[in-house]
Amino acid sequence: MRTQKSSRWLVIVLATVVLILTTMVVANASLTFTTPNAVKITYSLMAGTNSAAITLTPSTSMQVMGCSTTSGDLGVGQVSLLSITGTGIDWVGLNSTPSAAITQGLSAIANTHIVYIDASHMVDIRVASATTILVHNGAAATRAGSVTLIW
Repeated sequence: MRTQKSSRWLVIVLATVVLILTTMVVANASLTFTTPNAVKITYSLMAGTNSAAITLTPSTSMQVMGCSTTSGDLGVGQVSLLSITGTGIDWVGLNSTPSAAITQGLSAIANTHIVYIDASHMVDIRVASATTILVHNGAAATRAGSVTLIW
């Protein structure tokens, strides 16, 4: 009889320990999920003009996707980039079609080309400063589209 009572207590204690450990694991696992931040910026730029500067989140990898929605000059390009405080912007990605090619670099120099986002390779995202980018329209007519940043 005594053995039966101690076995029952042992089972209850073990069940309690398992419950506590399971709760701790589940609580820690739920903390590892984060919701990404995103911002979409639309542009409509006259020939030869730039958008306002777009500030990057420092020391955080970001996905930057840009597109041209202008009829006859549709396109999309993307880069992964990192704004490194005191150094500049580091990126790697893919220019828009029809002659898509890898683009990569590291620069803090204003007007450095990052990625083409239209089919004619006249609209691009450029370095504005060590912590900002901008959209430049080098075409002879107005171009429109958007840039999306995810981090």
